[in-house]
Amino acid sequence: MKLRLISGILAGVLLLSGICFLPPIGSWFIIAIISALAQFEFYVLVNRAGIPVFRYLGIFCGTAIISATFLTGAMSQEEIHKGYMMENIILLSSLVLVFFRQFPQKDNDKPLATIACTILGICYVPFLFNYFTRIVAAWGDMSLVHHELSPAKWLIIYLLVVVKLSDVGAYFIGSAIGRHKLMPRISPKKTWEGFIGGMATSLIASLIFFYATKGHFGWITMELHDAIILGLVLPLLGVVGDLFESLLKRSAEMKDSSTIIPGMGGILDMIDSVLFATPALYFYTVYFLS
Repeated sequence: MKLRLISGILAGVLLLSGICFLPPIGSWFIIAIISALAQFEFYVLVNRAGIPVFRYLGIFCGTAIISATFLTGAMSQEEIHKGYMMENIILLSSLVLVFFRQFPQKDNDKPLATIACTILGICYVPFLFNYFTRIVAAWGDMSLVHHELSPAKWLIIYLLVVVKLSDVGAYFIGSAIGRHKLMPRISPKKTWEGFIGGMATSLIASLIFFYATKGHFGWITMELHDAIILGLVLPLLGVVGDLFESLLKRSAEMKDSSTIIPGMGGILDMIDSVLFATPALYFYTVYFLS
């Protein structure tokens, strides 16, 4: 627990420092590196489950998707359309490349599983994590030297605070009073008490963040009902992401995706709860906040 707290605090400080002080191109670099490491860990889990995959090809395709979004992303309709078209082209190219890569595999007795899990690695990690890039490209200041907190940076800080405090609340409340198992087949330690406690913690964090900022994330404005809705939806999707990764780890018979972060496991363990929450925040901002 001590190692977990120290690692979590250090990771949070480093990540928030990068968000606050790096220009968008630095944010792209961080997003691409984190995505590549997490995708590599996903492929390791799949390998441990007995399925061969094309890990380096998958990571290359995932990084290409993130880079394309950063280079073409903006909030004008023309630029959004261009970004979507480029991502679709890369996804199509990824499918073709994976198929071609499978053809010379003479000794692989699981070709369908190899193709499916290689593509799943692209869709699960970089495609979902790429919504961080969308937020940066859409609402960030694209200057190379501007360091003020843009709406994009406020949104990312809000997302991390709300989702990650759900993990903290669920852990402590579940450890203290948890009795009823949430999904023992997938994650034996999670309880309904911890789940409700985590949701309550995130809702409180969202409301505190709303009142502290008066609902202003730069030129993006949030109302009280938005803070309530996001304070419930984001942690709920965070639990979905956490359970999905738990399912992967149980299939691979691994406790953590890796040991790169002392006390916490791997990069995928750290970002699993935000993979499904980030797209939700992006689309909610597009349709209801901007």
